[in-house]
Formats: sequence, structure tokens, C-alpha cells
Amino acid sequence: MSLKRYKHQKKGAGRHVQLQEWLQQTEAWATLTPGPRALYIELKRRFNGTNNGKIYLSHRDAAEAINVHKNTVGGYFRELEQRGFIRMTKGAHLGSEGYGKAAQWALCEMPTCDGVKADHAFRTWTERTNQ
Repeated sequence: MSLKRYKHQKKGAGRHVQLQEWLQQTEAWATLTPGPRALYIELKRRFNGTNNGKIYLSHRDAAEAINVHKNTVGGYFRELEQRGFIRMTKGAHLGSEGYGKAAQWALCEMPTCDGVKADHAFRTWTERTNQ
């Protein structure tokens, strides 16, 4: 069978972030403010299909990416963790060479790269019980 000529020169489609409809219909997402939503989209943008649980994003890089002050973004991470959208798999620390290492994050809507199943904790979050 011969190669299809129309696919020979294609470079592929650009990357995109997909927010599933079932995720957007949850109460946790519907009541989320714009800042944490922007941070979640940035975390999901850094997900390449195989690195869930090892998504590196420091507070400084996150603040720069979503155009807020680095002191503001810490609350956004906490809110996403409390609502069950993300979880920290490895905390920020100093490496052996003395350089800082950013925290590693996992998106709770999909399984991690080491085989841990998605827990979908955000589905059970309600505003009444978590205020």
C-alpha cells in the first residue's frame, strides 16, 4: 500500500487545552473565580499527555504566565487543591546543586503517569459544605 501524499507534508495541528463538558458542569468549577480557572488552564497547558503527576510549575512561573503577582498565585493553588482539581505530588525543594526545584502537580481528572487512578475529587465538592 502506498503512502498517502496529502499527509506527507503535514506538520500536525497546534496544541490546545480541552476542558471537558462534565468538568465544567460541576459545582466546583461553576463557582470558581477567574484567577484559579486561569491557573488550572495553565497547568493543563503544560500537560503533554504523559506527564500527569510530574507537571512542574513554580509560583513565580505561574504568576508570570497568568499575569498576576507571585504572592497572589499561592491562593489560587490552594483553592484548586481544596476543590479537588489538582494535588501536589512532590513539594518544592532545593536540589543537590543548591538550585530550587519547582513543585510537581497532578490533574485530578485523569490518571497519573505512575498509574494512580483519577480520583475526580472535584465532583463531590459543594459550596455549602466547604465554606
